[in-house]
Amino acid sequence: MKLSSDLKALETRIGHKFSRPELLVRAVTHSSMSSPTRDDNQRLEFLGDRVLGMVMAEALLAQDRDAREGQLAPRFNALVRKEACADVAREIDLGDALKLGRSEMLSGGRRKLALLGDAMEALIAAVYLDAGFDAARDMVVRLWGARVHQVDDDARDAKTSLQEWAQARGFKPPKYDLIARSGPDHAPIFTIAAQLENGETEKASAGSKRHAEQAAAQALLTRLESA
Repeated sequence: MKLSSDLKALETRIGHKFSRPELLVRAVTHSSMSSPTRDDNQRLEFLGDRVLGMVMAEALLAQDRDAREGQLAPRFNALVRKEACADVAREIDLGDALKLGRSEMLSGGRRKLALLGDAMEALIAAVYLDAGFDAARDMVVRLWGARVHQVDDDARDAKTSLQEWAQARGFKPPKYDLIARSGPDHAPIFTIAAQLENGETEKASAGSKRHAEQAAAQALLTRLESA
C-alpha cells in the first residue's frame, strides 16, 4: 500500500516508518468513514490505551524508585487520560491526517479532544502491531517527553481537587448544574455551573458535560486559590 503525502509526513513526525502501512491508515480512520471494506480505528484505540498504560507505568517506576502507589497513581492518570493524549496529538498535527466523514469534518472533528485522544491511542497500537512493544515505547516516551518528569505528585483532575478543597473546610461536595445548552445536535455546547455550599460559583462551557464540569471546577479552584 502506498501512503498519501500527509501520512508520510505523519510518519516523519512520529519517527516511525511503517512496514505495514495499512495499520497507519486504519489508525487515522474515524468511525464516520468506516465501511465494509474500510476498518476504523476503534479496536486499535482499545489496544493502544493498554500499551500506553504499560509504557507510562514503567516510565514512572523508573523515574522515581521511592514513590509509593498513592503518589504514582495520580501521576499515571494525568499522563494517560484523554486530555494528555489529545495534547500530544495536537503537537504532532495528527488532526491533519485524520480520515473523517463529512458530518465530522463540518463539526470541527479535527480539533475535538475526544476524537484526537482516541486517534492518538490508535496510533500507539498501530506502531505496536507494526514493530512490537519496544518501538511503541520509544515513540511514546519521545512524544510524551518532559511530561513524564514534570507531572505533579498530586496530578488530580479539577473536580477531584475541588471536592477535596471543600471537604477540607467541612463543606458538602460541590454541585454541578446544567444551566444552558446551545448549538446544533451534532456539535452541542453545554454550560455548567460549579457551586460550593458557601455560595461560591463559576461557570464554563464545553462540547460535553464532563469537560464543562471540569472547566467550571478549574475556574472555581483558580479563583479560590488566588483569593
